[in-house]
This record gives sequence, structure tokens and C-alpha cells, in this order.
Amino acid sequence: MNQASNGITAVILAGGKATRMNGRDKGLIELAGRPMIEYVIQAVAPQVDTVLINANRSLDNYANYNLRVIRDATDEYAGPLAGICAGIEAADTDLILSVPCDGPWVPIDLVSRLHQKLEASPSNVCVAHDGERMQPVFALFRKQALADIQKYLNGGDRKLQLWVKQQEAAIADFSDHPEAFINVNTPDEKHRVEKILLQH
Repeated sequence: MNQASNGITAVILAGGKATRMNGRDKGLIELAGRPMIEYVIQAVAPQVDTVLINANRSLDNYANYNLRVIRDATDEYAGPLAGICAGIEAADTDLILSVPCDGPWVPIDLVSRLHQKLEASPSNVCVAHDGERMQPVFALFRKQALADIQKYLNGGDRKLQLWVKQQEAAIADFSDHPEAFINVNTPDEKHRVEKILLQH
């Protein structure tokens, strides 16, 4: 997908229950006439070699994008870290990008910024920071992180943010693009984001 091969696989996280969206499959909810996941695929695909979709339902719908669809290892909807774990397991590359399916403004330089910081760090993960808080679902992982993630999940923990803090993650500053991390978690947010998209 990327003309200059960079050895990175992206996993788009679409495996949640979306309880605040009345249980609808978030990646397939339309924003300004397009399913949310299409915005993410369009932004991420040019930045990586391969794109995977992590989903636990609507598998046929996601398969229509001609991308490999992978499920969590369990049926428990164990949160984004379980999807990241599945993505790292499935990836053939040493670096794995995670992004959510519900953020229509993924930065075009997301990968390059995360990669630059990760390469300069001993950590196995680099996380985006919007200037106010960490955005741990926007992250770049080394394959070596897999064993630690599996151990954490097998111990009954699920919180991605806590795991990231334990890793002393590298941080990539995106304070110049805070809008990039706006995501759609509720019908009200969907309406607000849709209005912005339709104005451009």
C-alpha cells in the first residue's frame, strides 16, 4: 500500500461493543455519507505496508474492504488492548500501528512522527499526545511488546492506559493537531463531527 516500504502494519480497532452508540457497530456507522472506517483506511493506508481490521462482529461487512479481518482471541470484548494484541499476533512486520475506527481525522504524518520517537527510545511502544492527554489507541508498537501484553491480559487486566504507563512509553507530540484525536462515541458527537465534515 505504501510505495516506500516501511515494515509497518496498521490495525484499525473496530472490535468494541459501542454501548454509547446504542450497540451499533461504530466503524460501519455513516458520517457524512461514508462509513467511519473508510476515513481511517484512506488516511492510514498510504502510511503503512499493510492494513488489518480488528472486528468481533459484522465480519462480512468489514471483509468487503479487501483487508484481512482479525478477531480478538476471546469473545469477551476485552477492550482495545485485546484488539492490539490480536493485531500484533497477526502482523508479519516488526512494527504495528494501532488506530481507532471512529476518528475521521487521522494525521497524514501519524506514522512518521510515532516512528521517529520510537526509534529514539528503548520502549516497545510510542503513544500520541494531543497536548492535554495521552491518546493510547494512537500508538506504534514493536513486535516485542506482544509477550508483555499477553501476560497483562492473561492476568485479568484490560486498561490500555495503565499498560502504557507501565511501559514508560515514548511520547509523540501532536499538540499542533489536537483535532486529529476527536472520535465519535455518542450520537451527539456523531452529529457534531458530521456537521464539521459537511462544511469542508
